[in-house]
Amino acid sequence: MKPSPNLLSPENHALVLIDFEGQMAFATKSIPLSELRTNTAIVAGASKIFNIPTIVTTVAEETFSGPVFPEIEEFYPQATSGYIDRTSMNTWEDEAAYKAITGTGKKKLVLAGLWTGVCIVGPALSAIEEGYTVYVITDACGDVSPEAHERSVQRMVHAGVKPITAIQYLLELQRDWARQETYVAVTDLMKKYGGSYGIGIHYAHHMLKH
Repeated sequence: MKPSPNLLSPENHALVLIDFEGQMAFATKSIPLSELRTNTAIVAGASKIFNIPTIVTTVAEETFSGPVFPEIEEFYPQATSGYIDRTSMNTWEDEAAYKAITGTGKKKLVLAGLWTGVCIVGPALSAIEEGYTVYVITDACGDVSPEAHERSVQRMVHAGVKPITAIQYLLELQRDWARQETYVAVTDLMKKYGGSYGIGIHYAHHMLKH
């Protein structure tokens, strides 16, 4: 009855959302932008529901890359969330970001962001070298081509990164529908952002009333 320690739980990891900004999104071709935004909302919403230590980091926000996605602002407003703006492409090489991530005290890190081959590969490989277990939410990442994204994921998997998806992340945290304290928030999030799965939940809740 004991769950695997390889599973993510609300207590055992920190989430890092990296460079979900317009300039990177404009050139992202490995995933439709609408799908990327939806998956980003699921990830950010999940982390908020389960009180996951979450670091939002940007690169050259005011001079080049622009503001973060509205889906991140929805759950982590800039005014209260303390986004960390960098110049380095590798988040791990920025002192403020590094201290914020390692300061969570979590040895499991979950990463998502743009672009996969630069902004995700850098911190993922760097964190592994320092003994962290790293998960990457691959459908909440994107790159300039499908090839660039896939080779980056492949490279990280070879190095030990564990690939997951946005809905998988949410449901792994919920784990049991009997957890009533988060049930409503999770199903509401999926109704809004969960595509066909969310419509199924909406349908089921409606029909159960009759």
